[in-house]
Amino acid sequence: MSARFSLYLNLIRWDRPAGWLLLLWPTLGALWLAAGGFPGWHLLAVFTLGTILMRSAGCCINDVADVDFDRHVKRTAQRPVTSGAVSVREALAVGAVLALAAFVLVLTCNALTIALSFAALAVTLVYPYAKRHVSMPQAVLGVAFSFGIPMAFAAVRGGSEVSLAALNAAVPWQAWVLMLGNLFWVLAYDTEYAMVDRDDDLKIGMKTSAITLGRFDVAAIMAFYALYLAITTAVLASLGLTGGVWWLAVVAAAAQVAWHYRLIRERSREGCFRAFRENHWLGFGIFLGVALALV
Repeated sequence: MSARFSLYLNLIRWDRPAGWLLLLWPTLGALWLAAGGFPGWHLLAVFTLGTILMRSAGCCINDVADVDFDRHVKRTAQRPVTSGAVSVREALAVGAVLALAAFVLVLTCNALTIALSFAALAVTLVYPYAKRHVSMPQAVLGVAFSFGIPMAFAAVRGGSEVSLAALNAAVPWQAWVLMLGNLFWVLAYDTEYAMVDRDDDLKIGMKTSAITLGRFDVAAIMAFYALYLAITTAVLASLGLTGGVWWLAVVAAAAQVAWHYRLIRERSREGCFRAFRENHWLGFGIFLGVALALV
C-alpha cells in the first residue's frame, strides 16, 4: 500500500512543488488585492488547498494525454504512467478524486466563483491536447495558470447571482488585465521549461513555444518577463499601490529576471531547467510586495 501511495505522489509531482507554487502566488496576490488586505482564513485555505489539488489533478491528466510522447523524452520517460507503473485508468481515477476534492472546496464559496471554476476546469482539460495543434501551447497554459485571479476576485466580491452583470461588478477590468500580465509570466517560464526538451520534442513532432520561437527564444522570454512586470506594475498603480515596499519587490523581480537571462543565454538543459524551477521565487516576491503594501 505504501509503495502504491509513493507512486501516486510521483504521479502528482509531490516532490516538485514549483508547479503549484507558480500557480499559487498570483492567486494569493489577487485575493489580497480583492480584499484590500488579508482575505480571511477561509478563502486562504480554499485557494491554497484548491491550487495544490488542481495542479496535482492536472499532472494526472497531462501524463495520460502524453503517455505516447513522454517515453521518447529523456526527462519524462520514467514517469509512472509512461513507465507502466500506474495504469491510465488508475491515473484518471486519481485525477478525478483530486479534482472532485478541489470542487468540494469551491462549493464553500459563492455561486459566481463556482461558475468560474467550470471554465477553469475546461481550460485545464484542453491544455494537454493543445500541444498537438497550437504552435504556442504555453499560452493555453497561461490562461489555465492565471484563472485563479478572476476567481479570487469573484470569491471576495461576488455573490449568489451568476450573470454577466454580476461578473462585471465582482471582477473589475484590473483583474482581467492582471490575468493577461500573468499569462506573459507563464509564457516566460514555460518557454524556459520547453527549451529543456526541445531536441526531443522536435523528434516526436510536439509543438512548443521554444520550437516556434527558434533562435529568438531568449529574447522573447526577456520580452515576456518585461511585459509581465510592466502590466502588473501599471495595474497596481491604478489601484493605488505605489509605495516603497512595492517598488522594492519590482526591483527584486527585475534582478531575478536578469539572473534568469544568465541561466538561459547558453540554452543549456541545466540552466533552462534551473531558471524554470526558481521562478516561484519571483512570484513569491511579487506577492509579498502586494501583501506588505496593503498592510
